[in-house]
Amino acid sequence: MNTARLTRRRFIGITAAVAAVAATPFAARAVGSWHASAPKPTIWRGIALGADAELRIYHPDKSFAASLIQKAVAEVARLEKIFSLYREDSILTRLNRTGRLNNPPADLLAVLSRSREIHALTQGAFDPSIQPLWAAYARHFAQQPDRRSAPDAAVLQRALSLVDFGSVHFDNKNIHFAKPGMALSFNGIAQGYITDRITDMLREAGLERALVDMGEIRGLDTHRRDVWQAGIRHPDYAGALLLKVPLQNQALATSGGYGTMLDEAGRFTHLFDPKSGSSSPRYRSVSVMADNAAAADALSTAFAVSSAADIRAAVAQTAAVKAWLVMTDGQIETI
Repeated sequence: MNTARLTRRRFIGITAAVAAVAATPFAARAVGSWHASAPKPTIWRGIALGADAELRIYHPDKSFAASLIQKAVAEVARLEKIFSLYREDSILTRLNRTGRLNNPPADLLAVLSRSREIHALTQGAFDPSIQPLWAAYARHFAQQPDRRSAPDAAVLQRALSLVDFGSVHFDNKNIHFAKPGMALSFNGIAQGYITDRITDMLREAGLERALVDMGEIRGLDTHRRDVWQAGIRHPDYAGALLLKVPLQNQALATSGGYGTMLDEAGRFTHLFDPKSGSSSPRYRSVSVMADNAAAADALSTAFAVSSAADIRAAVAQTAAVKAWLVMTDGQIETI
């Protein structure tokens, strides 16, 4: 079935391009002399996997910066041909259509491996095999957008029977689904993975400083001298910030059900619990800071459907991960 494209809205705003810091990365002060003499960024804005994307390259040679942007845009296009759910010619679409893929590309295997790790860490809350559940809800509300209830229990049970990441088998020779009708979505990790790939590419090219946003945000500062202040926006007011998060070489991702609402009233969203099949929001939004964008992306997706106790347990097992939960009453819980 051809369902309408629903794009996940992004909720992280960069509130200052660069804020110079002294002594500690959490002690912001007025912009200093280093920043005043720094080159202005060369900026590219576009789209990556359906999300607004931005790249800020800090280098005095504008032609060098432009060449890096050109390479980054080409890399994004290459990765979209692997991970896009909306392109009929993408490798993921082909895998979902046939249930098998021989000689899978290294990037797809890398994302599957990271997904397996985070699936285990979050006790199954992060599950890329969620796509049949998405399809069931999309069909349900495409037929009657004003419905006030979820799909019938029998429909949800059929979809949930196909949500089983343990039945996705892969190695460097092939990927195959153990159950006919299974399908994958990497919407909860692919943009973070692409952000990491672009960041690594820039670092390997010798760039010392950049801000990469390919749907998720990651800072690059090889000398560890400066900090970007990333603002987590208010769920109800696009121009308002709930808090600022300092980023240096870390990444930040936010998941909020209000980003893509399946029904007109907003009772059901794109964030699905792979265990119960529910899509009713548990939190207003969840933000995660991690050392890399793939982890931040996947964990924010998983935490959006997890209890606070389960989130604490997962964070306790990881290094350099921090989470902010915006509760239904607007209060913020930091984990």
